[in-house]
Amino acid sequence: MDWLPLSPLILFALGFQLIPVISIIISSFNSKHGYTLNNYERAFTPMILNAFKNSIQLSTTTATLGVIIGAFVAYAIISSPNKFIQNALIALADVTTNFGGAPLAFAFIIILGSTGVITILLKEVGINLYPKFRIYSISGLTIAYLYFQIPLMIMLILPSLLGLKKELWEAAINLGATTFQYWWYIALPTLAPALLSSFFILFVNSFGAYATAWTLTGPDVNLITVQIAALIRGEVQLEIELADALSVVSMCITLIGVIGYLSLARRSRRALS
Repeated sequence: MDWLPLSPLILFALGFQLIPVISIIISSFNSKHGYTLNNYERAFTPMILNAFKNSIQLSTTTATLGVIIGAFVAYAIISSPNKFIQNALIALADVTTNFGGAPLAFAFIIILGSTGVITILLKEVGINLYPKFRIYSISGLTIAYLYFQIPLMIMLILPSLLGLKKELWEAAINLGATTFQYWWYIALPTLAPALLSSFFILFVNSFGAYATAWTLTGPDVNLITVQIAALIRGEVQLEIELADALSVVSMCITLIGVIGYLSLARRSRRALS
């Protein structure tokens, strides 16, 4: 009966995770004439492959930039001698991590749109963002995604940075190492599993995003989440089974990211223990 207190969690997982996933997998093999692999064959047409390519490229770019920028910002936060500033910045990162979707897209349109506040201010000083830059493009989408990717990275890497033992720094300096040598030969190898595992989380976080992309760029940027939504809504034609097949392929891609995160997270805990 030790599992009884966990029964609400088990029921929740069954009702909102396991059963929907199973139903999507079954539906992906359905057709008017019975079970078929045709949905998966159509999932690899040039247009769909381009959507997967764009999603993977966008996710890889935002995850890489998020890891690099977020790690530097996180280190700057913990290096601050003022505890109030530390706590305020961590709270801000926590809040902005959860700020996404349509509200985020509208915020960027107001700020960096063709008639956005920053766009107009820059124009007043002789800097014209448009038409070379467009917030409604994949480059604009990259900037929007970094808004929640960087804070997420900060929250992910903070425990690892705080777990770096001061004794390692003191020992390295006492033995004559420079600050660069300490970070290159000791700190970075120690943090490498945490940095790589965070990359996988940021990749999955970006790959599954939809509302921000659709609100900001609509169908102009061909992403796999946009393709799935269009097939479900029937904007061109209603093809739920094909959408489910694309969802299954997407789940396989995200599963690789989750497995990578879990394996590297264990290494990170061992490296910092």
